[in-house]
Amino acid sequence: MTPLQQQGALCKAAGRTLATAGTTRKNEALSAIAEILSERQDEWLAANAADVAAAKEAGMIPSMLDRLTLTPQRVADIVSAVRQVIALPDPVGRVDRMETRPNGLIIGRRRVPLGVIAIIFEARPNVTVDAAVLCLKSGNACILRGGKEAIRSNRCVAELMRKALASVGLPEDCVYLISDTSHETATELMHLDGYVDVLIPRGGAGLIRAVAKEASVPVIRTGEGVCHIYVDDEADLDMAAEILYNAKCSRPSVCNAVECVLVHQAIAEEFWRRALPLLDRHHVELRADEAALRLLGSRAVLAATSDWDAEYDDYILAVRTVNGMEEAVSFINDHGTGHSEAIMTTNYFRAQRFLDAVDAAAVYVNASTRFTDGGEFGLGAEIGISTQKMHARGPMGLEELTSCKYVVYGEGQVR
Repeated sequence: MTPLQQQGALCKAAGRTLATAGTTRKNEALSAIAEILSERQDEWLAANAADVAAAKEAGMIPSMLDRLTLTPQRVADIVSAVRQVIALPDPVGRVDRMETRPNGLIIGRRRVPLGVIAIIFEARPNVTVDAAVLCLKSGNACILRGGKEAIRSNRCVAELMRKALASVGLPEDCVYLISDTSHETATELMHLDGYVDVLIPRGGAGLIRAVAKEASVPVIRTGEGVCHIYVDDEADLDMAAEILYNAKCSRPSVCNAVECVLVHQAIAEEFWRRALPLLDRHHVELRADEAALRLLGSRAVLAATSDWDAEYDDYILAVRTVNGMEEAVSFINDHGTGHSEAIMTTNYFRAQRFLDAVDAAAVYVNASTRFTDGGEFGLGAEIGISTQKMHARGPMGLEELTSCKYVVYGEGQVR
């Protein structure tokens, strides 16, 4: 048995204890985590500062540095998110179906934890806490494997959370961080059959596709974010420009940031007159098709074929001109990743057609794609944005981290 298999066995045993711990005890653990993160934030911030310094030395781009960086305010926000999860209803044990069959059997369906959830993620140390807290509240043990860029931050916060668990009498191995960030260890985790019940990759498209291709354990794909905004010829152009600016520039490194804008040819010139001054605030690079390039001139460069499928995670925006909504819908369904898509229009019937025809986890009318988030959707923190169509789609909160079992009451029935 390898060291990771041994740890998998410990996590599995810890998960069985956690599964029957009850809501009060799990909330005590989360409260202890919130307290220790607040009280000892200086340790976490110092570890993170070392990660950030190393990342700068290695030439990490600014948008990714922003994802990596912790501040006292961001720590406070993380602690607040933990407390919000405490306040959320516990899905474990909830019976969502109960019926009596003609033979007298009473059959119910009860929510239960998945078991051991493994998460492979990239340089966002807040994910370490979000993932652990959601797993704990939903009764699941978790194995966390972050990227090398955040390893000091992750080691520090994982140790603090394990101490918090021990302080309330729960097994430390309900939360385990893999300190070895090598490719070989990640690959072994993907094949930890018998110990891992589900694996969730959280990061860029390259990571997610590699995990889905390699893993032998069940995988929930999350976070591939090639998101689009379509600006219709009946859009409020000032509102559309502001929404595009928010969706691209408020935090370009996250998966719900827009990567491509489709603009109706009839209003393209006027729209760009209003949108460019906003995008210029962050010197957004525009990669345009030929029709848009004729309008934008030297402000844009000609897009390559690969730009229509790119997740930039940066101040870069693909720009395409379309002749109507049906072309926009077809393009989105061909090039989107099923994450978040938006239409800007005042036409009710086009809005409804867009909502019906676009295949994505979240579809918006006259709002920024940046709202696709567990907190914004009222789920508390989320473990990721599922872009698949299995039991979970969109922001994955507590309920999405549970499965079900059927409970059957009889009085001697035989078949």
